[in-house]
Amino acid sequence: MLVQSSSYLVPISAIALVVLLGLRLLQQYARLKHVPGPFLAKLTNFERAYWVWTRRAHEIHINLHQEYGKIVRCGPNMVSVESGLEVEKIYRMRDPLKKSDYYHVILPMIKGKILPGLFATQDEGMHRMLKKPIAGVYSMTNMTSFEDLVDRTIGVFLNQLDARFVNTGAICDWGTWLQYFAFDVVGEMTFSKRLGFLEQGKDVENIMSDIWHWFEYVAVIGQIPWADYIWAKNSTVSKLRQSRGSPMVQFAKKREADRALHSDTTGDYDTRDFLSRFMSAMKKDPSIPPWALTAWTSSNVLAGSDTTAIFLRTMFKNLIEHPESLKKLRQELDEAFEEGRLSKPVTWKQSQTLPYLEACFKEAGRIHPPFGLHLERIVPEGGLVLCGKEIPEGTIVGMNAWVVHRDRDVFGEDADSWRPERWLESDDATRRRMDQSLLTFGAGHRSCLGKHISYLEIYKLVPTILLEYDLELVNPDKAWKIENRWFVPQFGFNVRLRKRSPEFNFTDVKDSC
Repeated sequence: MLVQSSSYLVPISAIALVVLLGLRLLQQYARLKHVPGPFLAKLTNFERAYWVWTRRAHEIHINLHQEYGKIVRCGPNMVSVESGLEVEKIYRMRDPLKKSDYYHVILPMIKGKILPGLFATQDEGMHRMLKKPIAGVYSMTNMTSFEDLVDRTIGVFLNQLDARFVNTGAICDWGTWLQYFAFDVVGEMTFSKRLGFLEQGKDVENIMSDIWHWFEYVAVIGQIPWADYIWAKNSTVSKLRQSRGSPMVQFAKKREADRALHSDTTGDYDTRDFLSRFMSAMKKDPSIPPWALTAWTSSNVLAGSDTTAIFLRTMFKNLIEHPESLKKLRQELDEAFEEGRLSKPVTWKQSQTLPYLEACFKEAGRIHPPFGLHLERIVPEGGLVLCGKEIPEGTIVGMNAWVVHRDRDVFGEDADSWRPERWLESDDATRRRMDQSLLTFGAGHRSCLGKHISYLEIYKLVPTILLEYDLELVNPDKAWKIENRWFVPQFGFNVRLRKRSPEFNFTDVKDSC
């Protein structure tokens, strides 16, 4: 009888497992049944992982909100919010909502150990420890002290454009060269040494491609974080896996070692760049762990390059695509230059006197924000009311800037269109509401610490390029193919460059590469 009865254990166990799974699915479905959304997304996160895998997630999220409204269920425990008026609730400054496990996927594991990072850490104590000693370095007031380092890279960039494209008539892959510039300028600002993209005209040591490949993984697996624990965050697998290390991190570590040696030898070091200021912060507070230095420097290069490059591409893309905007901006720049209010390269202070440039900057960040997925947070104890619906604690909520920036209640009926004038024609209340709804660099307590690096680069480079060159789009029918390759929907395009003012050159620029 024992043998006979035991023969029923397997099917009974299987039935019990199916029943438990069914009850779990039913429970998950019921707790957010009042939030509309696609049927499969209510049952599994594989649906939203697939959206990201298609590289069209930003478009899919926009379409979902057009179909279902201001609030959409995108997973069994995930809700997407469109309304810009709810930004303050989700990304508040005080008592901030915790980041979801999506961010844990971003952190790399090497030889069984997770490397913490300022942007991705979920631990608020860790975030405070990493941010407090260096937060002042990133203020806009302090950022202007880096201006000569940016000018140095702008000079190299323009010299390379002249030699490779203007003088030869060759076609320039403009999107790629803007990316080279963004990487090299952040290298200059961080280490007083460029990474070498501009001089070599290529992806040095595959730094760009390595970053893209990593985030292609992160973008998809971040929608199903448990899968990351099985493979990338499995300490046993990590210890066995051969790790050659990120070229970007290796570059950072070499610069740190060189600087430390110089400091030990001379008792001093360069006080202008980020590395020297980071080292100074560590010297003042010995409790800061040694790995923080690499976390700071590598985060600078990682966060300050791709997003800035996307922003630069977006501004030039839309100016070329909308000649009436380009004409207005050129008129503003030319008049200021003729009146002696602009130099070459344009300074940060000068750029702040150009209202149409500012309008184009804000509109570029609105129409094509660098981050193309949800900025996820976890609803705290007590729940939240979002768009009139009660969202229970423990739910993942998030906003995709591509969705929020098209909220017609905030940005108007033409929110899908490029129109910089909206920032100049609006009354103070409307403009303030638009500003508060922008997620270009995140919002609230965990907004991008390095956003002022992008501000400095963009406000200086864009007017300098437009004063110096005419850009003609090549093969316009093949341009503007936008793919959400990882976090950032990006595109490339080819141009021909022609000089507007031949007297402008940087032949005396010091080579720091």
